Amino acid sequence: MVTPVAKRQAVRHIQEALDLSERRACALVGLARRVARYVSTRADDAALRQRLRDMASQRRRFGYRRLGYLLAREGGSPNHKKLFRLYQEEGLKVRHRGARKRALGTHAPITIPQEPGQRWSLDFVSDALICGRRFRILTVIDDFSRKNLALVADTSLSGGRVARELTALVERYGKPLMIVSDNGTEFTSHAILKWADEMKIEWHYIAPGKPQQNGFVESFNGRLRDECLNETLFTSLTHARQILADWREDYNTVRPHSQLDGRTPDQVARQASRGHAPETLVIPSTPNHKNRELSF
Repeated sequence: MVTPVAKRQAVRHIQEALDLSERRACALVGLARRVARYVSTRADDAALRQRLRDMASQRRRFGYRRLGYLLAREGGSPNHKKLFRLYQEEGLKVRHRGARKRALGTHAPITIPQEPGQRWSLDFVSDALICGRRFRILTVIDDFSRKNLALVADTSLSGGRVARELTALVERYGKPLMIVSDNGTEFTSHAILKWADEMKIEWHYIAPGKPQQNGFVESFNGRLRDECLNETLFTSLTHARQILADWREDYNTVRPHSQLDGRTPDQVARQASRGHAPETLVIPSTPNHKNRELSF
């Protein structure tokens, strides 16, 4: 018994079970009589609690801050401390899954582009169907707006397939100044090198063993696995593609992004497109690359 609420309950129990006076019961528990008689005037917030439970059941990997963004969109404006208290009292805390081993070393901050279309990031994520068959997902994001441009799922994704998917993205979104990826065989294949040369797009490879240099897409992959892949059992490749398409639409247009002040990637991209201005993109240095600037 460490909280006033628990002590008040103990006092009432002693009074009823042992037929003692309030003075004797409070003395046994160590609680002031004025505290024992206190009656809370706080509103029960039943409607807010119910809505918070409903939203948490639909989005089980969202914390109280992101749920607060969604409540604000619906017209609610609960104080963040009150929201956190209700979130805790309702037992909605997100369980953290076991952490994997991470590379040791200094984590230098990565430069943020100043407008959409400056830099794209690419990576692969793998998963399996319920039958055990493995498949891979090519993830492509815009580093400025954090918008997910593509989720391509297949059992095999070669360098040539990646080049074809990128060509389709260029036709839809325009050509980026730079693409960032790791040193995987698909990204270092002749097909990708030839494609980058023909498209006149600079391809930046991060240093081996330094995934933090591609932090935007690594962070996105973590959200994808936590909120979608780990929450779904895929029956077939077609089923996986449909679930990924639905999640991508929700991520870009509905899900509030904490690093974008609760806005969605689509909102950030639209707002940036209204006020286009020349900017400078600074490329972080790696063991094989010097700092350099691109003006456009």
